[in-house]
Amino acid sequence: MRKLLFSSVVLASLVALSACGQSPACRGATGAAMGAAGGAAIGALAGNPLLGAAAGAVAGGATGVLTSPNQLSAGSSPLCN
Repeated sequence: MRKLLFSSVVLASLVALSACGQSPACRGATGAAMGAAGGAAIGALAGNPLLGAAAGAVAGGATGVLTSPNQLSAGSSPLCN
């Protein structure tokens, strides 16, 4: 139960933060970075942090690229402005 709660909180945070910046490339890069970090944390709980990081990077990057700043935005990115 504790793993499920932690995973849900991390997933919600990643969705909220995965779209920093204005351009699709910037949003994809920041989404992939944050997704990898969250995925590694969840993967570590499940026993495979590398697989978790890879899955998180794909999910975060896709969320950043496929959404527009009007749909989901966490503000400007410190990485690519």
